[in-house]
Amino acid sequence: MTPTTTQGSTLRSNRLGTSDVYVTELGFGGGPLGGLFAPLDDGTAVSALQAAWDGGIRYFDTSPHYGIGHSERRTGDLLRHKPRERFTLSTKVGRLLVPQDPAGRMDGSFAVPAAHRRVWDFTRDGVLRSVEDSLARMGVDRIDLLLLHDAEEHFEDARGDGYRALAELREQGVVGAIGAGMYHPGLLTELVEETDLDVVMLSGRYTLLDHSALDDLLPACAARGISVLAASVFNSGLLATDRPAEDAHFDYAPVEPATLRRAHRLADVAEAHGVTLPQLAMAFPLRHPAVAGIVVGMRSAAEVQANITAFRARIPEQVWDDLRSEGLLDER
Repeated sequence: MTPTTTQGSTLRSNRLGTSDVYVTELGFGGGPLGGLFAPLDDGTAVSALQAAWDGGIRYFDTSPHYGIGHSERRTGDLLRHKPRERFTLSTKVGRLLVPQDPAGRMDGSFAVPAAHRRVWDFTRDGVLRSVEDSLARMGVDRIDLLLLHDAEEHFEDARGDGYRALAELREQGVVGAIGAGMYHPGLLTELVEETDLDVVMLSGRYTLLDHSALDDLLPACAARGISVLAASVFNSGLLATDRPAEDAHFDYAPVEPATLRRAHRLADVAEAHGVTLPQLAMAFPLRHPAVAGIVVGMRSAAEVQANITAFRARIPEQVWDDLRSEGLLDER
């Protein structure tokens, strides 16, 4: 995909590392397309994807893990009918999907029938098979960005055979860029310092409420010219509404009272400047020079349109100064 600007409806794009792959600053996260947290019908999924395209999003991220293939299939249903040079597609490796009899059971992670089971596999053969399976599910001819996925508990396998397989695919031109998607900034920092990645996708660790990536990961990426994609910028929904509810979740668990109070203090500052908490949550990561884009999971056309509107909002510079003076943002 070539660089784009904000002319017309397309969002601005940034380059990933030194690769030839570009992503729009707002990317479509495919987790909800797999039935994350709640079932999702095909019609709603199609409408969400089309709304993203119509709103100028040209970066779409998915994974075999999301709904044991449902997210990839739904993403491919839209993208294979679009001009290939006009979008960027990423998916992930590390889990192979093995068919099984669902026997009336639903998948434990996503609200879909358990027609497959996941098998961890970061070997070269496993990576190659995963890529082949993903291409078939999506019905596209290539993947632009390939990521090692959720490798925290399989780190040595991913750092060794997994990384070497990705590097081989990049060298052969099968994929344009490679990286890793994890929530652990320390392990991602090890990969950044020891390998030749183009990008890391960091989940939930560089947000308005969690600045831990500033310790090591973001400086390491900036020093080596490696791009960062910030995912889970709403921290499991806590930052997704103007005023977080008492029963909101933070990092997939019920929010602690102190964190909820902090979120409301953030909302107070936002409100004083005529902006909203979701607008700040999406704008914040992109203020760091290493961050090329954010990836937001979306499940309906209305949600997509609301997020695009919030993303396009202009944030007064004074907001950030006030958040720092209130002790709500790390001085770095």
